[in-house]
Amino acid sequence: MPHQPALSSPVLPARGTIADAVFAELRQAILELRLPPGTGISEAEIARRMGVSRQPVREAFIRLARTGYLRIQPQRRTEVVKISVREVLNARFIREALEVAVVREACAGDSAALVERLGENLKLQRAAQAADDRREFHHLDDMFHRLIAEGAGCGFAWTLIDEQKAQMDRMRFLSLAFGQPAVYDDHMAIFEAIKAGDPAAAEVAMRTHLGRLNQHLVRLKAEFEQFFDDAKEA
Repeated sequence: MPHQPALSSPVLPARGTIADAVFAELRQAILELRLPPGTGISEAEIARRMGVSRQPVREAFIRLARTGYLRIQPQRRTEVVKISVREVLNARFIREALEVAVVREACAGDSAALVERLGENLKLQRAAQAADDRREFHHLDDMFHRLIAEGAGCGFAWTLIDEQKAQMDRMRFLSLAFGQPAVYDDHMAIFEAIKAGDPAAAEVAMRTHLGRLNQHLVRLKAEFEQFFDDAKEA
């Protein structure tokens, strides 16, 4: 490979295996496009670069294939799957349906504890935005939505969303090069609606927020057509 993006040695988690650590590092590298869509990789190559044996890499590859990030081709190099426009839009449809219901539920009860947690999260988002720390901002973005689901007593909904958004996550990370201010402002609008206990305003804010994906998709397809496997689709 002419250019080899940086891969960290796997950090063994407190509870887990080397395969778990390899999976986490490769997943992050794919999400952040350090391993761009369409890149060919092999077990031997990744094992050498990460300083591990091939077995945990093989296990991580299988898990990443199930996630939708890798295409394992027998007798050929494994490939990082390109971003599917269709799957991104499908995931957005599922996410909007669930998150609109969740945010309305969050407004229905006593939201004081949730408002406090979201407020702290937003302060961290602001700091990450100021530092242009896209990895941290992406993490805090996910945490913001998860906190709403858990605060509404709908943690299971975030689990369902998380299982569907692998393709969307790479597109979201790409969009952070220009989209962090709008994401933060959207989150503030959602926060204020929850704080006010206004489910109608919360729904509008959430739909506006998730609807930005379509705008970002048009721009990113034009700028990074090589990353999409169906870039001509709407």
